[in-house]
Amino acid sequence: MKDEKLIIQPKRYREATSVVSARLPNDMIRALDRVAEETGHNRNEIIAICLEFAIGRMEKAEEKKGGRT
Repeated sequence: MKDEKLIIQPKRYREATSVVSARLPNDMIRALDRVAEETGHNRNEIIAICLEFAIGRMEKAEEKKGGRT
């Protein structure tokens, strides 16, 4: 996979928001908090930025046809 970097940009979304709950590993939360502190964003903004980055690069895996191999 190509080594892509996530560049933290200023806020992009200005529309209404909804609350979503997710369980994340504590070490991931610490990493998110570290990035938030270093960039001046809050944790929620960093999570949204990461999700936007991932969603824009997702590909659906092709299912194998013809049963098991």
